[in-house]
Amino acid sequence: MKNEASIQRMWEALDENCVPEVKDLHHLSGLIDEDIERFTKAWKTLPIEIRRKLMYALYEMAEMNFEMDFNTIFRMGLKDTDAEVRTYAIEGLWEDEDVRLIPQLIALLQEDENTGVRAAAAKCLAHFILLGELEKIRPRPFETAYEALLRAHKGDNDLEVRRRALEALAYTSHDELKELIEVAYQHPEELMRISAVFAMGRNAEAHWAATVMAELNSPNPEMRYEATRSSGELGLKEAVDTLVELTDDVDIEIQQMALWALGQIGGKVAEKTLNYYVDSDNEALQVAAQEALGELEFLHGNLDIFFGPPAEFDGESDIEWFADDDELDDNELDDLLEEFL
Repeated sequence: MKNEASIQRMWEALDENCVPEVKDLHHLSGLIDEDIERFTKAWKTLPIEIRRKLMYALYEMAEMNFEMDFNTIFRMGLKDTDAEVRTYAIEGLWEDEDVRLIPQLIALLQEDENTGVRAAAAKCLAHFILLGELEKIRPRPFETAYEALLRAHKGDNDLEVRRRALEALAYTSHDELKELIEVAYQHPEELMRISAVFAMGRNAEAHWAATVMAELNSPNPEMRYEATRSSGELGLKEAVDTLVELTDDVDIEIQQMALWALGQIGGKVAEKTLNYYVDSDNEALQVAAQEALGELEFLHGNLDIFFGPPAEFDGESDIEWFADDDELDDNELDDLLEEFL
């Protein structure tokens, strides 16, 4: 049953050029025709700052709750005069599979004067590239999106846009992609090299394993983060030892990503490590470990091993306890881990 008081409060806030309370925003999900007309009228009168705050609030809410459907409003935002509003609107459409969006996103990618908007458009086109690769959309819109991203990667004046275009293209199995990634990895700008490592994981080709492994030890936390992600996407068993070390990285985001990657790769050491972090004092690491365990069980089955890694592992040891855990039986693995517990 609808809460009429909450709905009324939301419309009153918009009519008064204010952002509605967060608890009322869900009423903007799945607007019907008459409400779309009312919202459009209110939207036109909102000051830029209010439009920014509202679009961002809807974007955040949609990201946290997949049942929220603000796509009508996000599409409206694509044509806004403010670049920040356009950017949030594009980011809000990251799961929209309507191929009619492709021409709009390409227009923004090619014609928008704002770098952030063009970069966001490239990122949003990535899921259409994936859909095309999976043959979930027709070849023509797929190829149209691919060609637009290829032009952006090769010809946009801004490095950020070229980076995001490469990352979006990485989902494809086109022959030229390997060369594009290799060239990007040799780029003088480290940000482009970081995107190349990101693309290696998304490309899911074993060819990239050695490069990704090397970058796990990069002094740059952004590079370590992307190499960690790519290790998981590539399923690199040889990366497990380094990933366990990275669960104790100085950067919390790298720690979380290392836990995720271990869940993707699987194996006895990965599961023991994740079970250890389920009891971490850090709530973020607890959650990351729990989610990674769920992924591990889904992808690899339940190994029925519930221990943990070294409580104070410092990354240095004469015992190569991670080497190839599939070659160890439970007792051998437990004996090897016991020294660190």
